[in-house]
Amino acid sequence: MDFFISSAMADGGGSGGAGWEGLIPLILLFVIFYFLLIRPQQKKVKEHRKLVSEVQKGDEVITYGGIGGKIRDLDDAFCELEIAPNVIVKLDRQNIARLLPKGTLKTAGVGGKSADTDSKTDSKADDKTDDNAESAAIENKETK
Repeated sequence: MDFFISSAMADGGGSGGAGWEGLIPLILLFVIFYFLLIRPQQKKVKEHRKLVSEVQKGDEVITYGGIGGKIRDLDDAFCELEIAPNVIVKLDRQNIARLLPKGTLKTAGVGGKSADTDSKTDSKADDKTDDNAESAAIENKETK
């Protein structure tokens, strides 16, 4: 039995620097995580903080929830966002995801026409589709 013990001690006793060699992969892994994950996230947070602090009344923004609108009022923590004519939503200022170029929402149809003209146009289109459906149903009955 002494034969096995003495050979085991002889093998393990010669490497005093094995502890440092084991840390090199961990340090390398941390450096890779820093440059690929931590640093870009910190940069993104810094840019968002700058965006939120520079927002002004009248700017057109998109929220993290996907709602687009024009800022009507601002204070330190909240802002009022007009998402349609006479529809104002109060939300946390940190929920602003990005700033849109001026006039973007107007070209998309937000804040343009009043609701009355839109509903009249829609009802005319619905009447036409109803007439087409009725005529198609009559033709089906006649062919049977």
